[in-house]
Order: sequence, then C-alpha cells, then structure tokens
Amino acid sequence: YSNVWEEGKHAENGQKWRSLEHKGPLFPPEYEPLPSSVSFLYNGTPVILRPATEEVATFYAKMLDHEFTTKEVFQNNFFTDWKEVMTETERQLISDLSQCDFSNIHKYFVEKTEEKRNMTKEEKQVLKEEANKLTEEYGYCLLDGHREKIGNFRVEPPGLFRGRGEHPKMGKLKKRVQPEDVIINCSKDVKIPEPPPGHRWKKVQHDNTVTWLASWVENIHGHIKYIMLNPSSKLKGEKDWQKYETARKLKLSVDSIRSEYQSAWTSCEMKQRQYGVALYFIDKLALRAGNEKDDDTADTVGCCSLRVEHINLHRHLDSLDYVVEFDFLGKDSIRYYNKVPVEKQVYKNLKLFMNSKNPDDDLFDRISTTYLNKKLNEAMPGLTAKVFRTFNASTTLQEQLNQLTTDDMTLPEKILAYNRANRAVAILCNHQRAAPKTFEKSMQLLQEKIKKKQEEVEKAKKELKQAKKEHKQLPSEVSKKLVQKMEKTVKRLLEQLKKLQLLETDRNENKVIALGTSKLNYLDPRISVAWCKKNNVPVEKIYNKTQRAKFAWAIDMADENFQF
Repeated sequence: YSNVWEEGKHAENGQKWRSLEHKGPLFPPEYEPLPSSVSFLYNGTPVILRPATEEVATFYAKMLDHEFTTKEVFQNNFFTDWKEVMTETERQLISDLSQCDFSNIHKYFVEKTEEKRNMTKEEKQVLKEEANKLTEEYGYCLLDGHREKIGNFRVEPPGLFRGRGEHPKMGKLKKRVQPEDVIINCSKDVKIPEPPPGHRWKKVQHDNTVTWLASWVENIHGHIKYIMLNPSSKLKGEKDWQKYETARKLKLSVDSIRSEYQSAWTSCEMKQRQYGVALYFIDKLALRAGNEKDDDTADTVGCCSLRVEHINLHRHLDSLDYVVEFDFLGKDSIRYYNKVPVEKQVYKNLKLFMNSKNPDDDLFDRISTTYLNKKLNEAMPGLTAKVFRTFNASTTLQEQLNQLTTDDMTLPEKILAYNRANRAVAILCNHQRAAPKTFEKSMQLLQEKIKKKQEEVEKAKKELKQAKKEHKQLPSEVSKKLVQKMEKTVKRLLEQLKKLQLLETDRNENKVIALGTSKLNYLDPRISVAWCKKNNVPVEKIYNKTQRAKFAWAIDMADENFQF
C-alpha cells in the first residue's frame, strides 16, 4: 500500500490527481403514476391529483405504518411542503390533512413490496444482473489510470426528510435533484460525462485539488452533497491511515498537553480556565467539540456549546465527591447522560463559570471550537478535538483487548472478548441505537435453541451414564468404544451449548449499543488485525466484506506485534 501511496504523491500545491474520468451520477427513475384503480380520498371522496402532487402523496402514504407520520411536526412540515407542489385548484380543495385518506395508496405499495418478496429466484436474478450492469457502468472511475470504485454514485431519490431524534425539519420534502443542479468535476482531456437526454449540467469544472466527482446543494438544509470515491479506494485509504497516524502521534505529546491544560485550571485569565476545562472534558469523556450552528437545526450541542442547563454539580453523590451530571442532546439528537467525578479544581471552575448565569447561557462563553482547535494545532500540528476522540477510542480498544484476551480462550470466547472491548469504546463515545425491532423475537428463538440444546446435553449425559454402567458390568471392546463415542458426543454438545450461551450474552449486552460507528471511524484497524493474527482469529469474524475492503491497507500492513 505504501508503494501505491508513494506513486500518488503529486506536486506540493494540493493536487489530489492528474487525471479523472467518470460517467457522472446515476439519477433515480422518473415517477410512475399510480394505476387508476388506486385512489386518494379527501373527505371520503376520490380525488384525481396531478402527477407531481400525487408523487408527494405517495411519499407520505408509504410511511403510514411508521411512527413519524403520527408526529405533529412531521405532519405540519409535510402538509406545508405538499401544498406548495399542488395546483391552485388542489390547494383550495385540500385544506386539512386529517381529511386526507392515503390508505389505498399505502395498501398498493405494501402489495408491491409483497410481490417483490415473492418473486422467483430467476426473476430476482434478472434484477440483480441489471443492478450489477449499472454498477459496472456508473460505479467506477479512472483516477490516474487506476480503476477506482465510487462510493455513492446514485443521486438520492426525492422523499420526506426524517432526521434523527426530534428534528424540527422532519416531514419536509426532499426535492428531486435535476442534472441542472449538478456540478461535474473531471479532468480537461477526458470525455465529459453526458447528462440525461434533454438536460444539461449546472457546470463542468476541472479542479484537481478536490477528490469529489459531482456535487449539488440539497434543499432541506442547504448542505452540499458530494459523490466521492469508495472507502476502499487508495485516496480514502491513505487519508484513513494518516488520521490514525496523527492519533498515534498524539500519544507522544499527550502527557505534556495534559499537564498544560491542567495548569490552565488555575490561570488568572477566565478564557484559559475555560479552555483547560473544555479540553479536559474532550479528553476524559471523548465529547465532541460542538460547532456553532444555525437556529433552524435540531438543538444539539457538543462540549464548547454546552449551556448551564446541561450540567448539574453535586459535591457528594452516590458516595463520590465532586460529581458533574451531564444531560444534553448530542449529534443526531442522541441523549448524553453521564455522572462523572472530576478533579476538585475542575469542579470549582465549573461553579465559577455558572455563577450569575441563566440556564440558557453558554457554559464556556469565552471560547469557541475554532479557538480550541487553533490552540491544539499550536501544541501539535494537525491536532484537533476530533483527534482526541480517535486517540481515546483506539487507546481504549487496545487496552481492553490486552486485558480481556487470554491464550486459553476458545474462538467464541475470543470473539465475545473483542465485542466487549468494542462495546467499551462505543459506551465511551456514546454510540447508542434503539433496540432492533426484531430483538425480542430473535432473542426468543435463541433461547429456544439453548433450551433444546440443554435437553440434548441431559439426554446424552444419561446415555453416557448408562453406557458406563453397562461397560462396568460386562466390559468388552464394543462397550468401551461406545463409552468413548458417548463422551465425545457430550463434549461436542457442551461446546455447542457454550457457544449459544456466549451469543446470548453478546446480543443482550449489545441491545442498545451501536458498534459499527466506532469500528469504521474511530478505531485504528491495525489494532484489530494484529489482535486477529496474534490470537488466530480469522479477520472475517471481526470485519465483514465491505469493512475488509475499506481496511485492506491495514490487513496488508499490520503484523501481530502492532500496538497502537
């Protein structure tokens, strides 16, 4: 990998490539109007909607069995945006969402899904081949003569915005992206991608200081969306490797940075004290830095944007001293709730920062994320608050793996140990998920399997006891072999039972924790690869096919002695 990366080093003026050729993005199919037998009802009467209005109605209809459509914010946002699409006549007629009946449309799409599910193997194969053909055509580009995979070559279809948590914009209409909205980026000397018939691109540019292939502005937040290379491409792999190398570099200077921010706690300047405490939180609790945000986005915060109302101070709590109780909504409206004992000086400073402030005032009113990152970059080039999160996540994984793994473990026990180490990281980073919808059902099935296996073990043990008894009474070669055979069976069944019980423990502990985010973004993959090699665990037990492609560089680079 390092050879390919070396070859890719261009002139120092920020060039990312010499040549870039691709087919442009793949747009979703045009809207297909509903059959005339499927009607939308208003006040119990069928109403024929024009295609554009009908299309937006289908977005809502498809979501009828989702709890989103029961939320008032979702309903209001949807209805406001839907009315903007309607004709004047439709708008005058349809004035109340509660009089709208989408159930026929919903039923139609449920049936279509069912039909798709019941397709024959051959029919499914035809669809699969068509999808593969599109991936072959649109899913790859030529970058400096190498055929590289593109990450998300499909333009998102229109629909209703969901957002995470209680997002104030849920239910708004994500509009259809047209070629006229899209900027294409490629090199000058190649065939420029063709827009769909009857359309043209917004602009074609040749900027080799960026790595995206196409971009447009989405209408919900006004954010720019990009079509990028796949995580397994060499450009992304190299960037990933650099990210973890920066985090490893922090290991060398973290002690001096820690003593520097600790001495800031007693600074005579309030700004320095706030910087010292904020960085302590980011380091100790792996909090995100928290950027300045617009007013119309969800009210979520990070460390620098914490308000007085987000923390409570307890001199004593649960037999601990100087406890800070955090309660706020972090990224994606995920609640962060934690009670943490802190250093006495940090506690005293927090009291000072909260003094004579209102609940909705900023806790760290003298500093911003920009200031924090500027200070960090002075301490170590390339250091930002995010690097701390990567560093602490990877360090935690390495320490936990070293603690939890022993040589005498079976393979299932080693995998449970790995998942427990990964869980420790997910808890540190507050990566939560809602319990999967199928959790109870799959757990029940697993418990039934365990019960059945226990019965098999009991039966085999009885048979073994009987065989031993008979062998004792009438010893023979046949009875001896039978005893040995039965011992093997009992041993095998006990191993199978243990494996199922470990799986049950693993699933239970993982019910509301999301392991994937840290695995893909915060944990140096070389730690996991080295652990696999050292403990004779196949890498595919830890990383699935997509993850193995993303981390091919680490699988290639790390030997069993690598330590973060």
